[in-house]
Amino acid sequence: MSTVLAVIPARGGSKGVPGKNLAPVGDAPLITRAVRECRAARLLTSVVVSTDDPGIAAAAHAAGAEVVERPQEISSDTATSEAAVLHAMGVYEERHRVTVDVVLLVQCTSPFISREEIDGVTAAVLDGADTALTVAPFHGYVWRDATATGGQGVNHDKAYRPRRQDRPQDLLETGAAYAMRSAGFRAERHRFFGRTELVRADPARVLEIDDPHDLARARALAPLLDGGRNAIAAGAATGSGDLDRFQRFSDISGFPGLFGYLPTRADIDAVVLDFDGTQTDDRVLVDSEGREFVAVHRGDGLGVAALRRAGLAVLILSTEENPVVAARARKLRVPVLHGIDRKDLALKQWCEEAGIAPERVLYAGNDVNDLPCFHLVGWPVAVASAHDVVRSAARAVTSAPGGAGAIREIASWLLGKELNAS
Repeated sequence: MSTVLAVIPARGGSKGVPGKNLAPVGDAPLITRAVRECRAARLLTSVVVSTDDPGIAAAAHAAGAEVVERPQEISSDTATSEAAVLHAMGVYEERHRVTVDVVLLVQCTSPFISREEIDGVTAAVLDGADTALTVAPFHGYVWRDATATGGQGVNHDKAYRPRRQDRPQDLLETGAAYAMRSAGFRAERHRFFGRTELVRADPARVLEIDDPHDLARARALAPLLDGGRNAIAAGAATGSGDLDRFQRFSDISGFPGLFGYLPTRADIDAVVLDFDGTQTDDRVLVDSEGREFVAVHRGDGLGVAALRRAGLAVLILSTEENPVVAARARKLRVPVLHGIDRKDLALKQWCEEAGIAPERVLYAGNDVNDLPCFHLVGWPVAVASAHDVVRSAARAVTSAPGGAGAIREIASWLLGKELNAS
């Protein structure tokens, strides 16, 4: 089976429209719209966002994409999209120990890109083309200012004005999606080598955002063009079309249709838990001798036990070096890493030693020191009492606050009736 990777390059800098890739259109930022259409496509294996911007990385993670940090040397105004795609593809292959067969360049500045277009260019290459791109029928007369001789016709002879039906069909490159055989792309380092297949797109949906006027047009068109596609995309991303689960997440998160759906056991191999503020309410009681006490929730203990019985790896990861943390881990019979300054590095090493892919890890946290781990894993989860920045970076948010059953709630997402029966 072919490995098909979509790469969405999304720099933080934009001179024409500052913060463009995070600009909202319809119900979501541009980067979110592109990720969820990719996740709704049938032929993709994975979607990666290449970015140098933490805000874009957080939004991409929340929408369900894997993130590759874009090096500074290919993040300038003059850097090519091809450079970003080549770098992201290499990182993805090394990270997952796979070889990518087909790679896509998907532009989030095309706000109305569709999963059908993404599948269309993918299918063209899988069926034998070397490269493919989205195009739309174009019937206009193109002129170029030749200065000395005045305006000159580009796709027509200005002395002859044939009817539209008498002219060859011109096709406009939409700029939305490109697909390439990865081996040829590496060799040629551009997106149009070999035999190029043209995949027709709906001309009504063609729009590239290059300036504020384009953004205003996109926002005006979104209510007309989006319809019910976004909720369907979230359901399709589950692989089963389970819109009930999507709706349940919408109800508890307060962000209907934006981030996707709740994870199940099929999505997760490991659960990593922060301690203070996640398994506790973030308060510490100190007696006259300086001893610290915290309160935990019995339901969380039941949830952790059920996760262990289900065969999931469970780890407690804490910045604080505190006997309370170690004692709780012993009680739950799970390993603990505490007194950790760089939790993300510790988590990455633990995953490597355990043979667990980070994208199949659920990490639950509550504060800004959890954000580096959020950027590493596939399922960053915030408890309801988490800092606003952490909630916005999470892919899912519990309805229970830290220390009040949030971990049991996460266990119920993953195990469902299996937890309730235990």
